[in-house]
Amino acid sequence: MSRVKLGEFVNRWFAKAPLLLALAAACALPSAAAGAEPLRMTNLEVEGGEANWHPGNVFRLTWQQAPAPPPSARAVLYRLYDPEGTLIDGPVRSTKASVIGALRVPSTPGAYTVEAWLEDAAGQMGPPAYATLRFDDAAPRPPAPVALESWLTGRDGAPLEIGHPPGPLPVSGIRGYAISIDEGSGGTPCADPSLCTLAETDLAGGIGDDRIDLGPLPEGTTYARVVAVSGSGVASPVASVPLRVDGTSPQPSLQGVPNGWSSGPVHVSAVASDPLSGMAAAGPDGPFTAIAVDGGAPALASGDTVSTWVAGSGVHRVACFARDAAGNVSDPALAATIRIDEASPRVSFAIRQDPAEPERIEATVADPLSGPSDERGTIQLRPAGSHGRFEELATRVVGDRLVAHWDSDSYPPGSYEFLATGYDRAGNAASSGKRASGGAMVLANPLKQPVGLEDGFGGRELVWQRCRRTRDGRRCHRRRVTGFDARPAARTVPFGRGVRFGGRLLGADGNGLGGLGVAVTETFAAGALPQQRTTLVRTAADGTFVLSLAPGPSRDVTASFAGSRTLTRARTRSVHLGVLAAIRLGVSATTAKVGGAPIVFSGDVGTSGIAGPKQGLPVELQFRYPGAEWSEFRTVEADARGRFRYAYRFSDDDSRGVRFQFRACVNGREGWPYEPACSRPVTVTGR
Repeated sequence: MSRVKLGEFVNRWFAKAPLLLALAAACALPSAAAGAEPLRMTNLEVEGGEANWHPGNVFRLTWQQAPAPPPSARAVLYRLYDPEGTLIDGPVRSTKASVIGALRVPSTPGAYTVEAWLEDAAGQMGPPAYATLRFDDAAPRPPAPVALESWLTGRDGAPLEIGHPPGPLPVSGIRGYAISIDEGSGGTPCADPSLCTLAETDLAGGIGDDRIDLGPLPEGTTYARVVAVSGSGVASPVASVPLRVDGTSPQPSLQGVPNGWSSGPVHVSAVASDPLSGMAAAGPDGPFTAIAVDGGAPALASGDTVSTWVAGSGVHRVACFARDAAGNVSDPALAATIRIDEASPRVSFAIRQDPAEPERIEATVADPLSGPSDERGTIQLRPAGSHGRFEELATRVVGDRLVAHWDSDSYPPGSYEFLATGYDRAGNAASSGKRASGGAMVLANPLKQPVGLEDGFGGRELVWQRCRRTRDGRRCHRRRVTGFDARPAARTVPFGRGVRFGGRLLGADGNGLGGLGVAVTETFAAGALPQQRTTLVRTAADGTFVLSLAPGPSRDVTASFAGSRTLTRARTRSVHLGVLAAIRLGVSATTAKVGGAPIVFSGDVGTSGIAGPKQGLPVELQFRYPGAEWSEFRTVEADARGRFRYAYRFSDDDSRGVRFQFRACVNGREGWPYEPACSRPVTVTGR
C-alpha cells in the first residue's frame, strides 16, 4: 500500500474510531456501578504536540482527570494501534504512573494511535481518550542547491535555488531547508548535524519553499551548505554549492605611452588585470577593455587588451577602463597624456659673428610645439665648395641655441662652410647651412687677427763678437744686435752659467702686443732631469719679454703664444743652448823622474742635472809637448761620483827636460746631456 493510500486509510479509520473503540470497550470493560460517575481522562496530550512529527519513537503523554481529585484514579490503562488501526500492544495497566512517560512505538515511521482510560477505586472504567503519536526518524535524501555560475559583484545579492530532494520522501514530508555559509571550512547548517530545530530551518514553508537570497557576501569564494529537513526535524546529508564574489574593479593600465614627445603616431594599448573573476574573453556580455582618445567613442575589445593609434600633432588625452567577469567596471579616470609633434624644427646660424669671440659659432633652433631639444644638436664644418664629409665640432646645447667653439688656429687658411643640425623634443631633426638673414654660413680663415712672435738669446739687445784665428793672432769682431730674429740660433756656454733669453710678440700691423702671456719651454737633452720646463712670462708694453734661463744641461728653447679670442696662436723657431761639460784634472807632481815613481793624474766630472747612471763615463787623457798637437794616451772611466784616477810612469829617456801638458776630455755618451769639453791643462816636466 502506498504512502498516499495509507494516509487516506488512516483518515478514514480515525473517522470511524470512536464507534469502533466504544464497541470494543463495551465488550471488554466492566460496567460502571449504578449511580456512580466514572472518572474521565480529559485533555490527553502528547508532549511536544500531537500534530508534530517526532524524530524519536518514545512518547510522553499527559492528561487531566474529571471530576478532579478526589476521588483519585487507581490505575491508568492504554492500548496502542498501528497506522492501519491494528492493535499492537495492550491493554497495559499501570497503578503508579500519573502520566504515560515512556510509550515506545515501533521503529517503523508512521502515525500511531493510543487509547487510554482511567480506573477508579471501585474498579469502574471511565470512557476512553485518544491521541496520535507521529513518529518519523527517516532522513531525506540531500537536496540539489543551484547558485549562479557567474561571479557576483560585492553589491549583488546571492540568489540560491534549492532543487527538491528526490523521493521517496519521509512520511513526515519536508518541513523545509536549513542553510549556512562558510569560506570552505565544511560546516553544517544545524548545531546537531542530524537534527534541525524549527529555528534553524531557514526555509520552513515546506518542500516548495525553495528560494532564498543570501544577501551580499564577502569577496572570494563562499560555500552554501544546504540540508533538507523532514517534518520531524531530521536533516539530510549536506549538499554544497560555491558562490563566487568579486567586489573589486579590474585594474587597467596603459602601455606604450612615451615619456616625452613623439615624432609620429603612437600605438597605445590598455591592458586590464583582475585577480578574482578575471578578464578572459567571454562574448559581448563578458569582460571587456576599452580605450578612448580625446573623449571620443571608445574602442572596445573582449578580454583584457585593446589597442589603438593616436595620431596628429598636438597633445592628446587617452583614457581606459575595463569590466571584469563579475561585471565590476573600473573608474574611467585613469588616463595619460600623449604628445605628438610631427613637424621638424627650424635651424639658422646667427646673423653675424661676435667680434669679441669670432670663433664662437651659434645656431638657433626654433620649434613652436614640442620646443627645441635640450640634449641633442651638432655644428659641423668643411672647406667651402668641397664635397668631403663634414667634421663635427664639440657642440653644447644652451637653451634654444647650439654653441660650438672653432679652433681656427688649427686649420689652414681658406674659406669654410658650416652646417647646423638641430632637434626638437620629439626627435625631429632639421639641418641648415644658412644664417638667419638667409646668407650662407661661410667663414674665412684666419678668422682672428694674426700675430707674430720672435725670440733669441740675450735681453732687449745682444752684444756679441765673432772671433777667428789669423797669422797675426786671434781677431774678434764685436756686434750689437737688437732684432731677435737676427740673433744666432745656437749658443754654447760653460757649465753652470745661465743666459738671458727674450723675444717680442707683434700684431698684424707690426706693433708690439703688451700684457699677454708667452710660454718659454726648455726641452733638455736626453738624460737630463727634468726633461722639460715651461716658464710663463708676460710681455711689456712694447710686446717684448725677457727672462734668465737657469744653469743646467743643454737644451732647445722655444717661445709660444696660446692665442686669445681675437688673436691667433704663434710659435717661434727653436734655438739651441749648448752647455759644456764640467771637468777638472789635477796631477800629484809637476816633475817626473824618468824611470822613477809614477805620477798620479786625478779629477772629476760635474754630474748635476743628470737622470741616468754616472758610473763608467769615459774620460780621455791627452798630452802634448811644444810644437805638437794633443794626443790621447789613455781612456779611463769615472765612478758613480764622477771621479777618476790614473797613475803614469815616465820611461822614455827622450822625456828628460821636456815640458809636457796634460788634460782630460769628456765626449759624453748616449744619454749624456752636456756638450764635449776638456779640462784646463796641467804641466809636468821630465828629468
